[in-house]
Amino acid sequence: MPAPVPAGASTPTPRPEASAPPAGGSAALPGGTPPGPAASAPAGGPGVAHPPVLADRPGAAPAPGDPAPDAGPGPKTPAGPGYRAVFRVREFRFVFVAHLFSLLGVVVSELALTVLVYDLTRSPLLSSLTFALGFLPYLLGGTLLAGLTDRFPPRRILVVCDLVCAACVVLMTVPATPVAALLALRCAIAVVSPVFNGTRMATLADVLGEGDLFVLGRSLLRIVSQSALLAGFAAGGLLLTVVPPRGALVVTAATFLASALLLRLGTVRRPARAAGSAGGLSGTWAVLRDRRVRALMVMFWVPPLFAVVPEALAAPYADEIGVSTAALGLLMCALPVGTITGELLAGSLLSAAARSRIVLPLAVTGVLPYLLYAVGPGVALAAAALFLAGATGAYTLGLDAWFVAAVPEERRGRAMTLMTAGMMTVQGVGMAGAGLAAEFFPVHAVVAGTGVVGTLCLLAAAAELRAAGATEGRDGADRHVPHG
Repeated sequence: MPAPVPAGASTPTPRPEASAPPAGGSAALPGGTPPGPAASAPAGGPGVAHPPVLADRPGAAPAPGDPAPDAGPGPKTPAGPGYRAVFRVREFRFVFVAHLFSLLGVVVSELALTVLVYDLTRSPLLSSLTFALGFLPYLLGGTLLAGLTDRFPPRRILVVCDLVCAACVVLMTVPATPVAALLALRCAIAVVSPVFNGTRMATLADVLGEGDLFVLGRSLLRIVSQSALLAGFAAGGLLLTVVPPRGALVVTAATFLASALLLRLGTVRRPARAAGSAGGLSGTWAVLRDRRVRALMVMFWVPPLFAVVPEALAAPYADEIGVSTAALGLLMCALPVGTITGELLAGSLLSAAARSRIVLPLAVTGVLPYLLYAVGPGVALAAAALFLAGATGAYTLGLDAWFVAAVPEERRGRAMTLMTAGMMTVQGVGMAGAGLAAEFFPVHAVVAGTGVVGTLCLLAAAAELRAAGATEGRDGADRHVPHG
């Protein structure tokens, strides 16, 4: 399933962090995604009686009927901050590899499906719709299905979502499947994507705890989402030189099945967080009624709304300044490379307290580099601006810590599903708005204007965040009392 793409990330990918290529995060899945794009969906487990792998995390008790934990060492007391500590958690390693499989599958499937639809119709519009459909259903799935994430066991949701995605892709490979059905199947994958992404994010807090390991684990998944954007399309392009589009889709179905198997065998069976919780829109409203959680969601949503503008207009800008397609590739890569660099540096070099302190400064200045477009820069300066904007996405590490501290555990899955669905949706809105504005104004002026308008909106979001008391960690917030 596509992963949503994190704020400041490149084309989203529905499934994935994810963000997010497109499936939007092209990944989210990723931060994504897209990604992923990105962006794909996953979950509820088959009734196969395989013994689950037990968590290595302190306090992770097996569910009734599960075997007793091994006496093997677990990361009970990580040696120190950093990404290595996250990989010491055995269960996370399974989640990480499953995420990698599904993200690559999403990216390759988007490319293969786009080529397939164009081959069948010779219509650029219908071909481009395969990417747009990765964004549009996210809002529907995120609002109407968010309650499932807390009402059913998380492992079952994750496995079922992956199996749903695999089934949809298998149907795409049938030669008799008409174009309308191909697009409908693409929509189905995008609808379940936010459910998968929200469940996986909430489960990370169970696997890694709610502290620094959770933040670093989330960061790693976003980094993978961004890397999938860079490597996935290249791998998909190479694959399509040796197999037809439907053959590439078969490979994608296999990646979803591999992800489902890894999650089924490598993660702990945990009970539903809130089996009797309200479903539908009433439960969604219960989450949004909390002013602190609402303010945090807005801070997750506003940056990607504006961050995607230069990427959406990269091709028109390359044409405006008269550069080659190779230069266009540099412009498309600059933002995700900056995002990966920023996340790695913040996760490796900064303490949890330092990451918390840089949240607001980096968030409110995230699109200021776009002001360089006012002078109609060449490729090198434009790429530098995009790299700097991507690097400010490191603020999401501290924001993740605030978010998991603010949301009550029984609503965590729903809240995280809504947050990721919103990130994917606003990226689609941002891309569409950028294209509309570029119909009336020069591309460089649209991107520079985005730097101004986006910064003003981010300042307003930061002010609301402070007013709601959402800039505090667990010690400064009563997580169970709604605000506002």
